[in-house]
Amino acid sequence: MKNEKIKLLSPVLASLEQAAQQEISAERKSILQPLINYVQTKLDSGEAVNLNFICTHNSRRSQFSQIWAQTAADYFGIPIKSLSGGVEVTAFNERAVEAIKRNGFRVSSKGQTNPVYFVFNSDDNEPLSAFSKLYDDSVNRTDKFAAVMTCSHADENCPFIPGTEKRISVTYEDPKAFDGTAEEAEKYDERSLQIASEMHYVFSNIKY
Repeated sequence: MKNEKIKLLSPVLASLEQAAQQEISAERKSILQPLINYVQTKLDSGEAVNLNFICTHNSRRSQFSQIWAQTAADYFGIPIKSLSGGVEVTAFNERAVEAIKRNGFRVSSKGQTNPVYFVFNSDDNEPLSAFSKLYDDSVNRTDKFAAVMTCSHADENCPFIPGTEKRISVTYEDPKAFDGTAEEAEKYDERSLQIASEMHYVFSNIKY
């Protein structure tokens, strides 16, 4: 039975529609195809779709990916569980948090050292709980998931991830390189928009 599409918050919808207008190269589309294939195969077999986006610190790119994958799937009415994790625990970087706020997400938080951020994409949805954690943290699935590697460091240094059904490399440049510069906000917004664009592309190609 087809999932109900989620009515996104208006500013989030506007950001997603802006992202959908971004051009995606043939090279990037070929990188995204294994993710499309995995989601489609799981749905065709009537199985749950669990995606764990993994980066070294679970602080920027993997958080953007978790949030935008869930949002794009909700928009298209496709049932998935979007997760994220790392190989070290730091915090959901405050610059990335500010970027998703600029994208229209409603965000609240609790805690200080490694705050848990509650990220709302809709008035009708439960929020995503976003915080830095290991990929095998108890809040994540420990089996029957796809490990989507969002940074080359984690991809190269994590050769084996227990419980994964599929390992998919979808890496992004780190906006951290621009921390403390005049381009900081622009580069975080650019990376968030790229990830939103690619997650929109992925789920727009799912037949469900």
